[in-house]
Amino acid sequence: MAKTVRLVDLSLEIKQGLGGIPDDSPVVKALGAQIRYTSHQESVPQMLRSFPGITPDDLPDGLGWTEEQVTLNTHTGTHMDSPWHYFPTSECKKSKTIDEVPLEYCYSDGVVLDMTHKKPGEVITAADIQEVLESINYSLKPLDIVLVRTDTDKLWDTLKYWTDHPGMGREGTIWLADQGVKVVGTDAPGWDRPFGYQAAEFKETGDKSLIWEGHFAGREREYFQMEKLANLDQLPPYGFKVSCFPIKIYKAGAAWVRPVAIIEE
Repeated sequence: MAKTVRLVDLSLEIKQGLGGIPDDSPVVKALGAQIRYTSHQESVPQMLRSFPGITPDDLPDGLGWTEEQVTLNTHTGTHMDSPWHYFPTSECKKSKTIDEVPLEYCYSDGVVLDMTHKKPGEVITAADIQEVLESINYSLKPLDIVLVRTDTDKLWDTLKYWTDHPGMGREGTIWLADQGVKVVGTDAPGWDRPFGYQAAEFKETGDKSLIWEGHFAGREREYFQMEKLANLDQLPPYGFKVSCFPIKIYKAGAAWVRPVAIIEE
């Protein structure tokens, strides 16, 4: 019997603004896309210039092409961070930029770690990861693509999306890297906990290691991470492939990615 393949889109859309968040919000100003759409009607003068001698009557129904002018941050929408985003060096060598990600890292076996039991602001530890792996009877191998499921994508287009999620800490990130994992991802807006939790704990303790600890783990271990994933609840714990090739932006710290899970059934 021939196998069938099911494809699951793991990305969020890029669109004007950020849904229900006010346009003057700092989050929208930093990460909301600005898109100018040119309609089929509006492009007609451009088409006339591009094809000297034609008239609108020569076009089908007098219509031309569409175009979009997009202004956005490399961290807008579903994207992949490179080690260069975290720090200038990783493992005592110059950090890789996003155009330097080895392609073999971006197509491999996927593993979902269900962390939906973790509360907003909680740190996901190595012990948490090991407990989930034991519960699904799976041992990580080099180049597995590990996806952390928190179901935060269900809050997309609300302010809570940015504030109500757990996150990875330094210890858990390094443990994953030590298993040979090079690409990870999360359905939360960031790999770390929300900044507010980290800032409050730093204010209370003065512990500098709490600041952006998941990302800064990239100084010690080279790894690439995807943020703002979606639909991880539609995947099995393992037994599928992930394709997640980022756009090749020269010397950038991040780039947009359209990750897809490929499941043979």
